[in-house]
Amino acid sequence: MRRITEIKVLEGYRLELTFDDGVSGIVDLSDLAGKGVFARWRERSFFAQARVGSSGEAVWADEIDLCPDALYLKATGKKPEDLFPDLRREQARA
Repeated sequence: MRRITEIKVLEGYRLELTFDDGVSGIVDLSDLAGKGVFARWRERSFFAQARVGSSGEAVWADEIDLCPDALYLKATGKKPEDLFPDLRREQARA
């Protein structure tokens, strides 16, 4: 499991993230903004409160959190089986 070590909030619902393996990347979360629990992000000041949570996830005021692994995949363009090699073996048996 990856952990976020640093978050920088950018314009347009984007975050620049640095992970515990040294990889950095930018994720665009605009497709989530305004939907469901992400309605709070309509307030730009709320979105700007993004911080690293205790488990290395992205959090906003203890109301919203995003999985660091999902963000890592989005930032790097990798597939889940690239991050979790055991998924390859399971698919081979299916």
